[in-house]
Amino acid sequence: MIDVQRYPLLSAVASPAELRQLPEDQLPALAAELRAYLIESVGRSGGHFAAGLGVVELTVALHWLFETPEDRLVWDVGHQCYPHKILTGRRDLIHTVKQKDGVAPFPKREESVFDAFGVGHSSTSISAALGMAVAAAHQGDPRQVVAVIGDGAMTAGMAYEALNHAGGMQPEPNVLVVLNDNRMSISENVGGMTKMFGRMTASRTLNAMREGGKRLLGDKRNAAARFVRRWEEHWKGMFVPSTLFEEMGFHYTGPIDGHDLPALLAALRTLKSMRGPQLLHIITTKGKGFELAEEDQIAWHAVGPFDPETGVVAKPSAKKPTYTDVFSDWLCDMADADSRLLAITPAMREGSGLVRFSREYPNRYFDVAIAEQHAVTLAAGMACEGAKPVVAIYSTFLQRAYDQLIHDVALQNLDVLFAIDRAGIVGPDGATHAGSFDLSFLRCIPNMVVMAPSDEAECRHMLTAGFLHDGPAAVRYPRGSGTGIAAGESLEPIAMGKAELRLSGHGIALLAFGAMVPAAESAGKELNATVVNMRFIRPLDRALLLELSQSHQAFVTLEDNAIAGGAGSAVAELLAQEGISLPLLMLGLPDCYLEHASREQLLSQVGLDTVGILDSIRRRFPALPMAANA
Repeated sequence: MIDVQRYPLLSAVASPAELRQLPEDQLPALAAELRAYLIESVGRSGGHFAAGLGVVELTVALHWLFETPEDRLVWDVGHQCYPHKILTGRRDLIHTVKQKDGVAPFPKREESVFDAFGVGHSSTSISAALGMAVAAAHQGDPRQVVAVIGDGAMTAGMAYEALNHAGGMQPEPNVLVVLNDNRMSISENVGGMTKMFGRMTASRTLNAMREGGKRLLGDKRNAAARFVRRWEEHWKGMFVPSTLFEEMGFHYTGPIDGHDLPALLAALRTLKSMRGPQLLHIITTKGKGFELAEEDQIAWHAVGPFDPETGVVAKPSAKKPTYTDVFSDWLCDMADADSRLLAITPAMREGSGLVRFSREYPNRYFDVAIAEQHAVTLAAGMACEGAKPVVAIYSTFLQRAYDQLIHDVALQNLDVLFAIDRAGIVGPDGATHAGSFDLSFLRCIPNMVVMAPSDEAECRHMLTAGFLHDGPAAVRYPRGSGTGIAAGESLEPIAMGKAELRLSGHGIALLAFGAMVPAAESAGKELNATVVNMRFIRPLDRALLLELSQSHQAFVTLEDNAIAGGAGSAVAELLAQEGISLPLLMLGLPDCYLEHASREQLLSQVGLDTVGILDSIRRRFPALPMAANA
């Protein structure tokens, strides 16, 4: 429970309704308590950190001025939502974030009525908010809709598609977009002139004159109205980067210091009374109020538990190298061996393991920002001219470029390697980041080669095989540490389309894909079963499977992917095509979205640990010879 002595104001605020009971002059003190409480809470639990610190004042201002949840508040990505969750009934549970049965790491509609839209991926807020505003207007509902989008999310095309649509609509939609600019992308630091202009564009007098002029001049499409609007736009454009938004049909206000609560409240109060599409540009500091996070915003974007007083992050015991580490080393080694290699990431340099490469090969490194579609088609263009592009991307982020994967890469059979991180069960980040579907959506694409390594060394060999392959290829690997097997330094490719027999048994053949191989081996030893490291999802090792079908009484497939359409389905299709009637048990991820928990907890929950695998097999095949009665 919250300490009433240390947090006298925050302890009395369990909902926005209670927040709105506070007088305006107490809001800065509340914001200070909220920031301190956030530091303390994330220090206990770990989680997304710096982004939330940057929007403390904004969160307070929005919930104080707007009648949430009746008024809709839509957060983009959701990294910055912890202050919002604290103020909306989850204050005493925020330390459970990302833990099993704890608070979700992102806004989630099922968790709270204040989470107007579920997010996790970037650049959806303006589209969702516009949809809400249109539906409300259609129903004659006067509720207001606010979208908060960070500058990183503004690099994705979807945000501009939504802006373009909203600004050109008739009648004009009533939607407010708050651009949270933390000076990492869009604008220069706020100076005296821009501060002055921010005050002017947010003033009631100026905006009253503007709205009066609109009524006087009538339809904005007539000549006089167009002249005045263009004059205003170009006047603004001399001082601030507003012209783009104005040209798209938004009334631009700002930039405003996002940590100056009185100025923020004044601007929002003005905009709340206005009609039509509005954009408020605020300047914030990511990590505000925690010096270490301000100085190193990338490192403190998301952290494990730490000491709020010293900033010392709890050091876990020595860990084995991660698959991301294996990819990072391979990428630099292969770049040294082959000058054709170019590397692409959609704004995930750190997460995807490209830090070293970006430093050693800066002219061959391309960070396209949050633009997954562009990343894939960029790679296609590179491949057309003889380069060998490698797209480093999370499994769930590749979903956003599925059309480009098919139309621009696979259809043309271009040499693009997809290094797919965070495949399968991800864990604490929850359903929005779970790589549960990549095998299903990749294996149906003609020309694609799809591989899944069982250990670190195999991952390295698969990356080489995919890189040397003439055509599109994908290597998908899980989050976190591998098996502890040394990856080595070899750049030898794995044999294309060949599985590996790990254990020879009888009765049942366990066909394991990728990260499921270690658990399959443990179960196979217990059952005296045959165990195969399948390695390839496309193409399957057809010859080996047909051979095993003649010597075994049943197949069991194991994958950390959705069962529907996954690797097991590929085996079933092969058997059906060959007219082979053989009992087949497919083990994988169930037909539902998996909530946040540790990877180990989720594997146990879905029956993909050794205990669960044994239980499923014994229940399905009680009469088959196994182990003791073999």
